[in-house]
Amino acid sequence: MSATRNAVKNDPIARNTNQLLPFVWEGTDKRGVKMKGEQQAKNLNMVRAELRKQGITATVVKPKQKPLFGATGSRITAKDIAFFSRQMATMMKSGVPIVSSLEIIGDGQKNPRMKKMVGQIRADIEGGSSLYEAISKHPVQFDELYRNLVKAGEGAGVLETVLDTVANYKENIEALKGKIKKALFYPAMVVAVALLVSSILLVWVVPQFEDVFKGFGAELPAFTQMIVALSRFMVAWWWLILIVIVGSIVGFLFAYKRSPGMQHTMDKLILKVPVIGQIMHNSSIARFARTTGVTFKAGVPLVEALGIVAGATGNSVYEKAVFRMRDDVAVGYPVNMAMKQVNLFPHMVIQMTAIGEEAGALDAMLFKVAEYYEQEVNNAVDALSSLLEPMIMVFIGTIVGGMVIGMYLPIFKLASVV
Repeated sequence: MSATRNAVKNDPIARNTNQLLPFVWEGTDKRGVKMKGEQQAKNLNMVRAELRKQGITATVVKPKQKPLFGATGSRITAKDIAFFSRQMATMMKSGVPIVSSLEIIGDGQKNPRMKKMVGQIRADIEGGSSLYEAISKHPVQFDELYRNLVKAGEGAGVLETVLDTVANYKENIEALKGKIKKALFYPAMVVAVALLVSSILLVWVVPQFEDVFKGFGAELPAFTQMIVALSRFMVAWWWLILIVIVGSIVGFLFAYKRSPGMQHTMDKLILKVPVIGQIMHNSSIARFARTTGVTFKAGVPLVEALGIVAGATGNSVYEKAVFRMRDDVAVGYPVNMAMKQVNLFPHMVIQMTAIGEEAGALDAMLFKVAEYYEQEVNNAVDALSSLLEPMIMVFIGTIVGGMVIGMYLPIFKLASVV
């Protein structure tokens, strides 16, 4: 007995009985065909036992070697969680037990980090935890909204229905985020490329023209002199310009993430930007309506739901407004009256919310509001893309074309004299 205890004590794999570990195995089936694969289990003996159940005689079972440079695989994204939710909802609706569902989902994961997390959730549930308790150990991947919805679903005995609702919610929100990113990313990248091309021209091309101009012996046009002076400054101080640009971007991001006041100011300014501001308004309204509808449908009390929803609006201006609405609803105001007080929501949204409250179908009405404003965002982004394309071409043509004209002006002037 003491020898067995010492063996377990000295074996790190046997000692980790509460954690699933990855193993690789090789063996033969009943026909003598060689097979190999990977499996997660608590120890080597459990792997061998599981393989015997499948009719496989294991010849080699060993722990999977860890990567030389730490964990591999990309980080777990919101899309991964959305897909996980959809798979869980589908399997549980089909009658597959939750542990078996997690096992199937985990085995099908290509991202090692996601696979490890699903394995940990499965191990916790096998150990007696609820799904809410298991996912609460991963707060980065499963936010407060997700956890509370699962908790409400488990309490009401409708977990598979709630997971289906969560899956729909996650997919719609990710699609909306993708539209917003598309609206902001495309013009930003084009402007960045235009500035990069201009910098290359100033640092490498313009100095070559300057050497040619020196042989003319004539005074250069004012526009050309300005470009040459800018080129000299770029060549002499490029390192300082690079430090200032990178330092400004890093400093801004650092301050934005750690300063609620700065976040609120920037979010407020974004809402006032023409076209972009309206897209952000519609996006926040859509996210508020869909998230509130989902939480209310799952059985979360309205006051608690509004507290959870506030952080999901994607804008600190709307977040503060929703917290104010929560306080008003807590003292007896109807939701539509609380909306009217914050002076952010359009009249149509307030009226539809009022109708939903009177009819006892607030969640259904909020879903209709969400669908309408999501479509508004889609239309606005498509229109913005069509509008920006010619404007961006004019911007690039003005910058790059202006520099080219500035370099050829002395040549045109010399040709006219000759």
